[in-house]
Amino acid sequence: MTAFNGDGIMSAMKISMIGEACKHKEELIKQCAAELEIRELPAEAAYSAEYDPQIAGSDVVITLKYRRPAGEGPDFRVLQVPGAGLDGIETNSLPAGALLCNVYEHQIPIAEYVMTAMLECELRFSEMRRRFDPRRWASLYYSRVPHGELYTKTLALIGFGGIAREIAKRARAFGMRITAVDKYAKDPDGLADLLTDNGGMDRVLKEADYLVLAETEGMINAERLAVMKDSAVLINVSRGPLIVEADLYEALKEKRLGGAVLDVWWRYPRNRDDETSPADFPFESLDNVICTPHSSAWTRELMWRRYGVIAKNIENLSAGRPLRNSIDYKG
Repeated sequence: MTAFNGDGIMSAMKISMIGEACKHKEELIKQCAAELEIRELPAEAAYSAEYDPQIAGSDVVITLKYRRPAGEGPDFRVLQVPGAGLDGIETNSLPAGALLCNVYEHQIPIAEYVMTAMLECELRFSEMRRRFDPRRWASLYYSRVPHGELYTKTLALIGFGGIAREIAKRARAFGMRITAVDKYAKDPDGLADLLTDNGGMDRVLKEADYLVLAETEGMINAERLAVMKDSAVLINVSRGPLIVEADLYEALKEKRLGGAVLDVWWRYPRNRDDETSPADFPFESLDNVICTPHSSAWTRELMWRRYGVIAKNIENLSAGRPLRNSIDYKG
């Protein structure tokens, strides 16, 4: 149903933006054709009933987190999460009949990150740059160490959803062989040379030159690491706890695994003052590990695309059309 007031005139969509979402007000306004009435609320509004009167009656609440005692929160039509994860949303806090939507758009930067990581492992570009010294030009030139190529290498993907498929598209352009493990996925575009369920896991692990974790299920432990080549590189852009931390550290330290690129971790800070460590083991001290602070998707362009999707959802809600990425949280 289109939003009209009592005089039959289309009314502004009431939008409550909470916490971090408020930083992206301009991205939303510039991309949304619907008229908007925006309320900017602090992060505390995600938890505190003090802000319920301001949230009440919203068409859309945009927030990464939301929690209220079941049945005691304000009424609104849609809770729009401006990211993929729903960990911060207590679904039993949503008013009856409210829709829950998320947004992705991070597949492209993560795929580019993975390609960069694999190229770095093969070319050792950063190392070549560090070693360059015009004062030692002759010795550097005559002592060049051959580097590798991605061409014909085998890329194994655990999970074959949106992120993995974007990675596969780019890897195929480099002439890599693509294998994937996914118990549900199909491959209508023929991106994978081999697509198998969990029963083919050992074969995929054994053949992998690069193993990318792009799924939120499964477990990589000592037994599975032992199947892999001692030259293989593991890249994790999914979840830290998918890997048994101690098993990975020992395999890397003892050079039973060629290397690892870690962008996701086992622990995260609760706030800016939380000095928790991301892991129990010093992965950053190993010369065969590249560590980054969960930044693979964090590009300048990401939020523009995400709020473009949110803007379209607001337009669809106003016009009575189905919303994108609606989550069946009751099922």
